[in-house]
Formats: sequence, structure tokens, C-alpha cells
Amino acid sequence: MTPTHSSPPPSAPELARRLPRLPKVDLHLHLAGALRPATLAELATRHGLALPRPVETLYQYRDFYDFIDVLRLGAQAVRQAADFERIAYEAIEDAACSGARHVEMSFNPQYFMPTGVPYRVQLEGLAAGVQAARRDFDCSALLIAALDRGLPMDSAEQAIDDVLSLRHELVVGIGLDGPERAASPAAMAALFQRAGRAGLRRTAHVCEDNQTLAEAPPSNVDDCIELMGCDRLDHGYNLLASQEGLQRARERGVYFCVCGVTSVKQRQHHRLQNIRAMADAGLPLTLNTDDPAMFHTNLNHNYATVLQACGWGWSEACRFSLAGVDACWLDDDAKHALRQRFEREIAVLDAAPAMAARP
Repeated sequence: MTPTHSSPPPSAPELARRLPRLPKVDLHLHLAGALRPATLAELATRHGLALPRPVETLYQYRDFYDFIDVLRLGAQAVRQAADFERIAYEAIEDAACSGARHVEMSFNPQYFMPTGVPYRVQLEGLAAGVQAARRDFDCSALLIAALDRGLPMDSAEQAIDDVLSLRHELVVGIGLDGPERAASPAAMAALFQRAGRAGLRRTAHVCEDNQTLAEAPPSNVDDCIELMGCDRLDHGYNLLASQEGLQRARERGVYFCVCGVTSVKQRQHHRLQNIRAMADAGLPLTLNTDDPAMFHTNLNHNYATVLQACGWGWSEACRFSLAGVDACWLDDDAKHALRQRFEREIAVLDAAPAMAARP
């Protein structure tokens, strides 16, 4: 159901007031990228790690690959179950403060292998953080165990072994991230097919616009869907270079979880143009934060940034809100209940100006 509005569209100031109250879903949220700088500094000190630059400038990047290095460094500072509990809790708290009612957080089991942190310890801490945050902030969460293309294949195989042998109701899917130039989606196809047979959902980073068409070609989208069985995709901007690829993706109806803020500031305007072009091409989209702490953003900021740049308003904001519910990996009953809740909350926001104008 698309929200209908009997009153005129809200003005820009009114839209700015409504957005923080708009219920939202974040489906493209990296736990390592949500690590608060102060938390990272504290954990690094505790575990004897030196940061490459002062924490005040740690999240300022030379380029995309510098960002990836910082992201992986942050993971090295998280080593105990209590650390995982803390960062999951804080990530959900920060998301809830910008209107999130449900989030699906990616974590990379491979990142913690060099420091000897067993998967069961990661899982124990993350589950505790999710459960505590659900109680305190009324925001549900699911977990996605992501593989990194740039890490050795044997560690990816070990990660899948761990996920499947220690099944947990909160870990509902697997993902794929890291620079696309490191490996094609086909390299991970067997692992993804194995996860699919075990009942896990699948997504993958694909066609990122901070990588060239040679590094992240449109054909990767076909491989992610046909070879890996992905039913949702992250980013997807380089797909715009292929009209045939756009048509195939549109026909399949696969959601693309786009993000309005990028790690490379020079690419920011281009990113927003790409999101508008993807919407104009008829691709189903959801709006997400990616790495909120490391990108200095949150859901409200992402919504406001995208809406303003694309010339969109309240109706588009509501459509993105509900699209997040439709694309999420909650079970059918929970998804239906969440959609009803969002529709009620949006209806209240729609009615607020008219109510305020009554004598």
C-alpha cells in the first residue's frame, strides 16, 4: 500500500520535522562501520592496538581502500563477548535514535579469525546485544554473516562452516562485501549455494560506484542472482551502464539496498545522481546507512540527503520507509505486523498538520 495524502505535501521545514519521526528500516548496516570512535579508541587501548592516526581524524579517508583498511582495523579491537555485546547494543541504539524500528546488521566472522576470536564468542556477544537493545529501544534486529572477497577462501569456508554448525535464529542470512576487484561473485557461488540449501537468505555488495566498471561490472549483478541465489543486493549503481542488465534486474524485482552517503566525498554527488537514476529506471530501492559512524551519518541524514538531492518529498520518504519493511528478512508474521505498525505511524504523521490547524 502506498500512503495517500488528503492534505497538501508538507513544506521543507515540516518535512524536516517529520523525518525523525518517520519509522524506518536499515538493511545495509555494517556492524564494524557502526563502531563509535570513542568505543573504538577504548577497545583498542584495552587490547594494546595502536591507531594509525588520532581518533578525531580516524574516520577521514584518503580513498575507498583506505576506508576498507580502517574498517578491518576496527574489527581487530573487538575480541571478547562483552565487546561484541557493546558494539551491537550501541549500533542499535544509534539507529533507533534516528527512527529505526528494525535493522539487519552485517558482521564479518573472518575479521576476527586473526585475533583468535571463535565464532561462538562473536555470536554470544552479538545475540546479547541485540536482545538488550530490543528491550531498551523497541528496535528489532537480525544478523547477516558476511564474507569478504579480499580475504583467503579457506577463511570464507571456515566462516560458512561455523555459521551452519552453530545455527542461531538471529543469523538469517549471509552477505558478501569487500572490494569487487578482489574476486568475482562466481568465486563464492558454491559457498552461497550451500548456505541457500541450509535455508539462509543471501545478499551481496555489487556494482559499487566507487569502483570502476572494470572492477565492478554490471554483469556481476547477473552472477549474484543466477549463480549465488541472492534475493537482495547492496549498492548496484554501476548497473546503470547496462540497459539490458537494468531490464533483467527490474523484471526480477530484486531490491537494491542503496546508501545516500559514501566513504569517498568526491563521489558523493555522483552517488546521489545514481540513486535517482536507479529509481527512475524502476528498480526497487531501500535507503540505508552502510557504515553510519564511519561515514558520519544516520538514517535521518541519509533520508534528508537523498530526498533533497533528488527533488523528492514526503510521499517518496514514506515509500522508502515501507520498502524497507517489504525487503527485510523477518518472517512473514513479523513482517506483516511491522508493516501494519509503519502504516499506522505514517497515518498519524499525515494527520498531524490537519489536527494542529483545528481550533
